[in-house]
Amino acid sequence: MRRPPDLLLRFTRAERWVHRATAALMLTCLATAACLYLPPLAELVGRRRLVVTVQVWGGLALPVPLLLGLAFRAVRADVSRLSRFGPADRAWLRAVRARAPHRPAGKFNAGQKLYAQWTLGAMLVIVGTGLLMWLVHLTPPGWRTGATFVHDWLAAAIAVVTAGHVRMAIRDPEARRGMRTGLVDRHWAEREHPQWAPTPVADREHPVRGGAPRP
Repeated sequence: MRRPPDLLLRFTRAERWVHRATAALMLTCLATAACLYLPPLAELVGRRRLVVTVQVWGGLALPVPLLLGLAFRAVRADVSRLSRFGPADRAWLRAVRARAPHRPAGKFNAGQKLYAQWTLGAMLVIVGTGLLMWLVHLTPPGWRTGATFVHDWLAAAIAVVTAGHVRMAIRDPEARRGMRTGLVDRHWAEREHPQWAPTPVADREHPVRGGAPRP
């Protein structure tokens, strides 16, 4: 069945699966960490060795979805967008501080870029400190003590930031639909991401004969 022409393609299947896989691994790590550090949950779940094993391998797998996703052009394009700040992003931050209704943004706004960059950095640090804690025979005690301190507090910060991310997603059903189906409403895109210029879904499915899709 033909999709309505007012829908825009925001995320490809590869982009959605990278997000889903990373989110599943991150939530698994946070859940197992809670079972290890919160006594009520530790007593309820038990099987500490199994929980540790799941957390270790889940943490080691955290970068894998993104690394595999880099094989797809759309994922590489998103990574490039998320890693760059421009005048529109600074204007977006000023508009947020001033509570202005007009907030210029491309496919991703400045808040999403900051979240993505912070998450990537936190992911690398959490994996690195986790390896220092895991390889007990290859690192001196001082390194493991410092790594444990950074790992524990960073995990708590990740939990708080992730909860904020989920809260923002709950408040924006159209953004959730974009990540779930890849499609978003044109009016939502024009309001939330006015400088984003995607190709309409109808034009992708019905290009002009003998040429490129209609602009």
